[in-house]
Parts: sequence; structure tokens; C-alpha cells
Amino acid sequence: MTLAEKIEQRFTKRPNSYVPAHVLEKLLALPHKPDEERLGLNWAMHWGQGIVLGIVRSIMAERGLRGPVGSFMFMNLRLLNDQTLENATGVGALPWTWPKDEQVIDLVHKGIYAFTTGAVLDRLIPSPDQTPVEREGWTVGEKA
Repeated sequence: MTLAEKIEQRFTKRPNSYVPAHVLEKLLALPHKPDEERLGLNWAMHWGQGIVLGIVRSIMAERGLRGPVGSFMFMNLRLLNDQTLENATGVGALPWTWPKDEQVIDLVHKGIYAFTTGAVLDRLIPSPDQTPVEREGWTVGEKA
């Protein structure tokens, strides 16, 4: 995701976002500092969220939520995590208030993260046994 962001920024000239740093700043009740003084905090939050949520995706793979469907569900979890933390701390704005290009860029980057993480973890983590369990069916009314 970070590599894709850096490539995208070369084309769009979009500056680095320090929203992750300011979210962590609020969560830790640290005094506000300018962006240029928050690079370490920015990386800690950015990579920390990725690692913690990667653990969630590994549990999903282990339990059978795999492939594109599992990754799509995970992408939504990643977006929900970001928006909840950003808006609960008052650092972010609701996504529908963002310019359309920023919405698209965010979705693309989160999709890259989710589907790459999913592909790697789906390969590394053995799939659970999904053999259907035989069970007696149910019927409506009497048997003939």
C-alpha cells in the first residue's frame, strides 16, 4: 500500500497525509505538533494498523473467509477502522465530504492493501477442512 501511495503521489502531486499521526496523537493524549514533527508517529500508526488488522485477516483465512470475498470483506473492515478512529478523535472528516478524487484514491489504496494481504495470507495459512457435515434434513408436513 505504501509503495502504491508513493507511486500515485508522484503523478498526482498529493502531499503525504499526517492524519494517522494526529489520530494517534489524540488517542495517546499527546500535545498537538506540526506534521513535520510527527513522521515517527505517522509511521507507527500507519504500519501499526496494518499489522494489527493483518492479524485479523489471518484469522479470517484460518476460519475459511478466503479469496476475493474475504479480501473484499477485509477491505471494508480496514475502511471502517480508519473512519471510526479518524472521526471519533475529531481528526478526520466524513468520507462523503471529501473530494471525489480523494475518495477514489483512498479506496484504491485500501483495496491494494486488503487484496495483497489476503493473497499472501491465503497462501500461507492452511484452509480449514470444509467437507460438508452430513445431517438429517427437515421436511414440511408428513412423509408420503
